[in-house]
Amino acid sequence: MKELPSEFASRLAQETTTLAHCWTVTRRDGLVLGFTDHDRPILLNGVPHEPGQGLETGAATSGPGLSPGTAEVTGFLASESLGEDDLAMGRFDGALVEVFRVDWREPSLNVLVRCAEVGEVTREGNAFRAELRSLAHRLNQQRGRVFSSRCDADLGDGRCRVDIEDPAYSSLCVVEGGTAQRLRVSGLESFAAGWFSGGRLTVLDGPDGGHSVEIAGHRIEAGEAVIDLFLPLSEAPAPGTQARVRAGCDKRFSTCSQKFANSLNFQGFPHMPGADFVFSYPSRGAAENDGGPLIG
Repeated sequence: MKELPSEFASRLAQETTTLAHCWTVTRRDGLVLGFTDHDRPILLNGVPHEPGQGLETGAATSGPGLSPGTAEVTGFLASESLGEDDLAMGRFDGALVEVFRVDWREPSLNVLVRCAEVGEVTREGNAFRAELRSLAHRLNQQRGRVFSSRCDADLGDGRCRVDIEDPAYSSLCVVEGGTAQRLRVSGLESFAAGWFSGGRLTVLDGPDGGHSVEIAGHRIEAGEAVIDLFLPLSEAPAPGTQARVRAGCDKRFSTCSQKFANSLNFQGFPHMPGADFVFSYPSRGAAENDGGPLIG
């Protein structure tokens, strides 16, 4: 149970209250933003909390013990600090949100209602809906390795050891046209279709300069490379925009061996029997029942 400051509690007991919600949002890049459902700015803990977003909190759920709880907040994409591009580019993913109940006449009288992290964010027209996950959800994370036939290393990390800056796996390209999610590019003529599927594209200049997006597909159409992105950029890049693409890996042993010549560093178990083997049974006279190894 939260203990309220005596002055704050006495004001709650009055017939007419002067309370407002304030949300202090700390993004992973360190930027701190403040929002409020009051009709005027509120200075709380040195952070200006601006009105005008139409923010509303939904019902919150919580469980016993360390069960993670959730809540929802909705609002409008109506300010430079909380715009459509920021949400689309994931700048608020994992942001820390502190929810306060504040006496707007005297903001020093406040109580911290909850701390949460931004989870799934969805857009509905000019509005957005964000899931707030309680900090207990951090305890609901997988730890350790999972035994799988696929590799569990990230391409280019310390366990994989592939040099992703090698010209065989990384290349500059120039946007020739397309949309925010499908780009026609030049400069990749020496690469086979699919080489960059599952990789990443980083825009080097223009409005999205520095933004990196996962590549959903790479194909060749009429002699021109076409790059499909999992998530759209904020806008279609102008012709001439430069980008860098890096090859993708589907975590298969065959890809590791043939595409990257890196089988010695493969971090999976390619010969692990699958479910079909577990549920199979021996057949009299079958060649695999000679007592020898299953994998030669």
